Amino acid sequence: MHNLLSRVLQKASLDDYISKDKKMERSLTSKDLILMGVGAVIGAGIFITPGEVAAQSAGPGIMISFLIATLVCSTSAMCYAEFSSALPIAGSAYSYGSIIYGELMGWILGWALILEYMLAVASVASGFSAYLQSFLSGFGLKIPTALSGYFDPAHGTYINIFSVLIVLLIAAILFIGAKSSTRINDIIVVIKLLIILLFLAVGFFYIKPANWSPFLPFGMKGVLHGASLVFFAYLGFDTVSSAAAEVKNPKKSMPVGIIGTLIICTILYILVSVVLTGMVSYKHLNVADPVSFALQVVGQGKLAGIISLGAMAGMFTMMMMMIYSISRLIYSIGRDGLLPKFLGKVNAKHRVPTNSIVIVTIIIAIMSGFVSLDKLISLVNIGTLIAFTFISLGIIPLRKRDDIKDQNGFKVPFYPYLPIISALLCLLLLSQISIDTWIFALIWYAFGLVIYFTYGVPHSHLN
Repeated sequence: MHNLLSRVLQKASLDDYISKDKKMERSLTSKDLILMGVGAVIGAGIFITPGEVAAQSAGPGIMISFLIATLVCSTSAMCYAEFSSALPIAGSAYSYGSIIYGELMGWILGWALILEYMLAVASVASGFSAYLQSFLSGFGLKIPTALSGYFDPAHGTYINIFSVLIVLLIAAILFIGAKSSTRINDIIVVIKLLIILLFLAVGFFYIKPANWSPFLPFGMKGVLHGASLVFFAYLGFDTVSSAAAEVKNPKKSMPVGIIGTLIICTILYILVSVVLTGMVSYKHLNVADPVSFALQVVGQGKLAGIISLGAMAGMFTMMMMMIYSISRLIYSIGRDGLLPKFLGKVNAKHRVPTNSIVIVTIIIAIMSGFVSLDKLISLVNIGTLIAFTFISLGIIPLRKRDDIKDQNGFKVPFYPYLPIISALLCLLLLSQISIDTWIFALIWYAFGLVIYFTYGVPHSHLN
C-alpha cells in the first residue's frame, strides 16, 4: 500500500515535458492568445446572460454583478498566468498538477477538465444548431424533423445533423496547424466583436435613464446572486493556458493573453449590460434572446438577424478554442502514458496532435448529435471550479520549488494571501452547486479513478 501511495504521488519532470513538447510548433503571439481567449469566453452568452440575470436576480445592478465576478475570476486568472509563465507546457491544469502535486492529482484535474470541455462543446454545438435552423427558417429553408434534434424517436428526431457537421468542420480546421487555425479564429472573433460594437452603437441612442431606476430592485443580495451566475460567463479564459507549448515567448505572452482576455471580456459584458438595461426595463428581459428583443422593442428589428450571426460566430469560436484545448489535454495525458500512447503523438507535417483531435471530435460529435445534455451541463461548473481551486493553492508549493526557475516571469501579487483567497472563493461557489450535480460528478470521478489504477498506473512513463 505504501509503495502504491508513493508511486501515485510521484511528480512529473518539467524538463521531460518541455523536451516532449518540442515537437509542437511555437508560433503563437500575445495577440493570438488574447483572440483565442476572447473567442472561448465571448460566446452566445453575451447575448443571453445579461438579460436573464438582470430580469431574475440583479436588475440594472447586473453591471456590479459582472464587476464582482471579475474580481473572483481575476484571482484565478493570475494564478493561471503564473503557472503558464513558470511551466510553458501543454496540458494546462493537468500538467501543472502532475508537476506540483503528483501524478494522481494531475489525473484528477485532467479528468475534471475532460468533462468540462466535452460537455461545454457538445451543449454549445446543440445551441449553434438551434440558432442556425432558426436563421435558415427565415429564408424558408427547413431541414427534415428526423435530422433536427438528438435521438428521440417519440418526437420523430434521430440526429442533430448540424451539431455533428459543425464539430467536424472545426476539427478539419484544427488539423491544419495552430497558426492557421488561430488566424481563422482571429477573423471570426473580429467579426463577432464588430457585431457587439454595432449593437452598442445603435443601442446607445435608445437608452432611457429611467429604465435604470430602481438600480438595485433585488438589493445587494440579488447583485451577489447575479455575480455567482455570471461568473460562469467567464469560463474559457483557462483554455489559453493549454496553448503554452505553442507560444513563441510564453513568459511574456501567457500572462498577457490570460489577463488581457479577462479585461476585454469584462468591458464588453458590462457595456452590453449597461446598454441592454437602458434600452428596455429589466422586467422584460427574461427572454431567450434579450438583445434581439431589445432591438425589436426600439424598432430596429432588422438588426436582430445580424445579432443571430454574432451569436453563431461566438459559439463557433468558443467550440473551436475548447476543442483545441481538450485535444492538447488528451495529447498531454497520452504523452505521459496514462491513456493509450497513440494519443500523445504529434503529426510531423502540421505539428499538431491529430490522433487526440480525431478521438475528441468523434466523442463530441456523438454527444451533440444524439444525446440530450440539459441535465448534465451543470457538471461543467464543478470541473472548472475544482481545477481553479487546486491551481490557486498550487502557487504556494510552486514558489518553493528550487528546480523551477522563473525569475523574470509573472508573479501573483500579495502572495500567499491572494492564492488562498482565490481558492476560498472557488470553494464558496462549489458549495452552491446542487447535490444531484455532485452525485453525477462523483460517479464521473470514480470512473476516472478506475481507468487510472487499471490502465494509467501500469502504463505511466513515471512507472
